[in-house]
Amino acid sequence: MSITNGLAQNMAQFAIAAVGRGDFAAAIGTLFELVERNEADASAYICLSYAYRGLKDVANEVRAIDTALQLEPQNIVALICKADQLDASGDQRHASTYYRAAINQAATLGNLPEPIAHEVARCKAMCEQYQRQFHTQLQHELDSLAHSASGSASRFKESLDLLTGKKQIYHQQPKIYYFPGLAQTQFFDNSAFPWLSKLELACSDIREECLAVMRDPDALRPYVQSTHDRPQGGGINSLTNNANWSAFHLWKDGKIVRENALRCPKTLEALEDVPFTQMRGRSPSVMFSVLRPGTRIPPHHGLVNTRLICHLPLIVPGRCGLRVGNESREFVTGKAWVFDDTMEHEAWNLSDDVRVVLLFEIWRPELSHQERSLVRSMFAAIDQYQGPSSAWSEQ
Repeated sequence: MSITNGLAQNMAQFAIAAVGRGDFAAAIGTLFELVERNEADASAYICLSYAYRGLKDVANEVRAIDTALQLEPQNIVALICKADQLDASGDQRHASTYYRAAINQAATLGNLPEPIAHEVARCKAMCEQYQRQFHTQLQHELDSLAHSASGSASRFKESLDLLTGKKQIYHQQPKIYYFPGLAQTQFFDNSAFPWLSKLELACSDIREECLAVMRDPDALRPYVQSTHDRPQGGGINSLTNNANWSAFHLWKDGKIVRENALRCPKTLEALEDVPFTQMRGRSPSVMFSVLRPGTRIPPHHGLVNTRLICHLPLIVPGRCGLRVGNESREFVTGKAWVFDDTMEHEAWNLSDDVRVVLLFEIWRPELSHQERSLVRSMFAAIDQYQGPSSAWSEQ
């Protein structure tokens, strides 16, 4: 029940003043009179808890705050007092719950008096401190487990990073077609693709053919080109018709580009064992992907998760990288990788020279021959009805 008359208000003010000057016994006596008169509200019990704290009577201090919270569960001061009590008892886990409740309640109230705003800031600092302590302790306790784990060590380590907030969860988000049940993997282990080693061994020959192409200023075309069926806008489309991201196609939209292929016979020979995604009018696409100095490809998602993208870096001046989900890698000449482009990804060239990679697409290895055939037939049916999308090569 609220304090409704002048006498009760005077008694409450007397108790507050008594706590302020350290006369805790007088404060408690006055506040108990309010309790007996059934005129003590949450603020009276909060004051009572301060008085008991002064007397180091922890049990009664806790009871007083618990009563205040029963009367006003969202009272910010009571929530903070409860959090402080729990922190003092060593129960940081539950203290964090009350500190966060106070922070959340403060967010609903707008402008707060300066003393309360200061206390809310302290709550935030306490939560951050708890989080740091939690991360440190957890890392210390579990590092040995991650180190001793065998084949699943890297995945377990990633699970810890996700648990502690060092990384966030990324999922496949294809723009056109999602095939369920495929692993949510950002970069794949190269050991799953034995043909990659042959490709890496051929890097020198491929690079020589690429350099010859680069000496021809008319050989490259903007990678993203405007078309009637693709709206312009932000994201990857911000590079539409922009030569800063260019390509020299050996295969494009499922067809070999004869005049370009004739210029790169060793490159095509090195790709003979690659399990290209085969779809009439759509794939494979094989190209030299050129990123000019200072260019950044903004974060975006690929079109279908039934394929993976492969990069073989050919010309890498340094300060060139790719982020897929949580993982960022620097390009290294001759070191190939395979990634899922339906995970959010972006690339950059922060150097003063061009960066060039051999880029192509392959089937997801998890797909059976029957599943590949069904996916191929599905897109053939779509194309028969509406024609292939000119945005298909977007990666």
